[in-house]
Amino acid sequence: MSDLSTLGPFVDRYVREAEATLTAPYLREAMERIVPILLRARREDRTVFFLGNGGSASTASHFVTDIAKVAGGTEPRGPGHRFRCLALNDNVPGLTAWANDTDYAQVFVGPLRALAQKGDVVFAISGSGNSPNVLEAVRAARTMGLATIGLTGIGGGKLKDLVDVPVVVPSNSMQHTEDVHLIVCHMLTAYLRDEQPSGPR
Repeated sequence: MSDLSTLGPFVDRYVREAEATLTAPYLREAMERIVPILLRARREDRTVFFLGNGGSASTASHFVTDIAKVAGGTEPRGPGHRFRCLALNDNVPGLTAWANDTDYAQVFVGPLRALAQKGDVVFAISGSGNSPNVLEAVRAARTMGLATIGLTGIGGGKLKDLVDVPVVVPSNSMQHTEDVHLIVCHMLTAYLRDEQPSGPR
């Protein structure tokens, strides 16, 4: 049997470190800035574009599932009641076509320019804050008049200074950074579902 003597202390340390990433005031301050942007997008029937690479792509897809299905209620309703949103990393054939025919740094820029309109929202996710395709998408979004939100960590990288609302997890661990990104996803979903009326105001 393998020696698991270090497992208990490791679990305790991981939990303590995870808790530390959630106690700083940055999270509440970020939520107070993000929620009005999403409420406006829902009210005005704007599109919210999510994007990321690797684990962050998974978080983007998770976000869309929760926000589109859970935060809008269960009854089919018109504009102002449900979120119009999509994850740009979900279209794998389109993503590989853009990567093959242009450059991987442009895989989100092309679809964004084709689909987005002024007043839409980009939710960019990058644990390091330095993913070139995420940064290029945010730069394009800014020129198009889109609101930009960034989830990052490990100091924030270049992303923190490009977006309107940065959420920089105070950790140098990619695991803890991605943990918090999922918590932000679930926190926003629960708040928009439970605490906010789904109709226009």
